[in-house]
Amino acid sequence: MENGILHVDMNNFYASVETLYAPEYRNVPMAVAGDKESRHGIILAKNMLAKRYGVKTAEPIWQARRKCPELWLLPPHPERYAEFSARAKQIYCSYTDRVESFSLDECWLDVYGSEKLFGDGREIAEQIRERVKEELGLTVSIGVSFNKVFAKLGSDYKKPDAVTVFGREEMESVIWKLPCEALLFVGPHTEKTLRKFGVRTIGDIAKMELPALRRLLGRTGETLWTYANGLDQSPVETVNGGEPVKTIGNSTTLPRDVTTEEEIKCTLLSLAESVSFRLRRQDLKAGEIQLTVKNAEFEEFQRQCRIDPPVCDSQSIYRAALNLYRRENKKWAVRLLGVRAGKLTDAGQAQLSLFGQSDGREKQERLESAMDRVREKYGKASVARAFSMPGKERE
Repeated sequence: MENGILHVDMNNFYASVETLYAPEYRNVPMAVAGDKESRHGIILAKNMLAKRYGVKTAEPIWQARRKCPELWLLPPHPERYAEFSARAKQIYCSYTDRVESFSLDECWLDVYGSEKLFGDGREIAEQIRERVKEELGLTVSIGVSFNKVFAKLGSDYKKPDAVTVFGREEMESVIWKLPCEALLFVGPHTEKTLRKFGVRTIGDIAKMELPALRRLLGRTGETLWTYANGLDQSPVETVNGGEPVKTIGNSTTLPRDVTTEEEIKCTLLSLAESVSFRLRRQDLKAGEIQLTVKNAEFEEFQRQCRIDPPVCDSQSIYRAALNLYRRENKKWAVRLLGVRAGKLTDAGQAQLSLFGQSDGREKQERLESAMDRVREKYGKASVARAFSMPGKERE
């Protein structure tokens, strides 16, 4: 998958949340404002109808009411916004644990390890967009790209309630034609400096000689040149915001109740593939595997087992999860399955403990790492395991 970085932006967040509690304001110009009794209060957020009048975030209330005399003002409720932000993040985390908050209503997601379960970047973005609408009653705009900067450009490009993919092929044809102020961290002062020297678009920044841009803006100039040329490689942090990763897992709600072990095996295999890919991507190995099973009546059980030495290959994770499922033997109609890797250790340190005890796992890990590289270069369909093909028996 080429485009696996998402930027999710909740549309008119504060104002949209307020209309969930006061729907009578949904179809009138409305804004959330601090201290509306004071002429010195400011607009914290506005809905689309107010935006059409030219009402802007952070402008004084008196100025906003000059533009829109019919503007309705509601007081802010920070606790509501925090609650809906957390609920949205729960949705994002069901697709990946690499979720990085940019603000209360914006997050980046890295879904490169989730393709086998949920589809490519665009498909995952569409699923998220629909789930936020159905489960929270809010809309989001999502940008999909190969890095964080272009993903954010995508979420800003089309609003509200939209998904925009900005791949490499769109860089010159679309992205470079956008105004320079659309680029991340180009504020009013930087924009004014750039325009003074005839730099008006992102493409103008990309085509400038790097030494000239450094002289003009210092280190900021180098950063903007990197962004404009699509060279940003900053990673999406984990959901814990830079804390050491403690677990890596994926779960999936099945489209129908599953009763046969063969169908259970297929899902566990996909989950194990996703978890193992993310372990290898972060140079980690797992010393514990946890299985989560939920049925249609929302009954749930979780079981875990130790693995010694630690592993990062899908076969070891798959077999451990399958053994846990067989051991419980509940014969449920299964609605949800989840596999999680815990007791994580650095792959290099774990490798030292495997001396003389690899039991074929080291060869399997090298094979899967090679498969990772092929799939990243040529796509997920370029190579597949024989046992994942229809009609093949799984242990």
